Amino acid sequence: MHLAAVTADDLSEIVALINLAYRGRGDDAGWATENKYIEGERTTIGDLQKDLADRPQALFLMWRDESNDKLLGSVWLEPAKQGAWYLGLLNVRPDLQRRQLGRRLLEAAEERARAEGAERIRISVVNVRDQLIAWYQRRGYVLTGERQPFPYGDERFGRPLREDLEFVFLEKPV
Repeated sequence: MHLAAVTADDLSEIVALINLAYRGRGDDAGWATENKYIEGERTTIGDLQKDLADRPQALFLMWRDESNDKLLGSVWLEPAKQGAWYLGLLNVRPDLQRRQLGRRLLEAAEERARAEGAERIRISVVNVRDQLIAWYQRRGYVLTGERQPFPYGDERFGRPLREDLEFVFLEKPV
């Protein structure tokens, strides 16, 4: 698998995939969508441009099918603290889920972070996404007990449909 850096020319396609993967509805939604808990866009081109400008040390990577150049997924990696790297925005095309693409993308992202000096990978997940938390746990991630309030009122994260949302953190040595 070849992970390439996301460029400005890729952003509109990446944003469309992220929003579909995180907030898709109906037949387009995969198993990992959070649309039962949060509505609205997950991200915008402007948000990602700002994140990339504000965090030059981050790696925003994409995975394309080598045979036809179709976008398969993307992932954000960023050095955090004390040997940990934050992994976020992991997504794959919902119509190709259940083919272990997410697992392969996660493994490639972990490998890349390790090559960059990571000792641990840190992720955050909305607390009510039990199926997704279990998916990460099957891949060796452990809940840290750390929690962070959901940013209610910040449209950048969407519009929550529940009042009990927060982020939980998981980590894994790499």
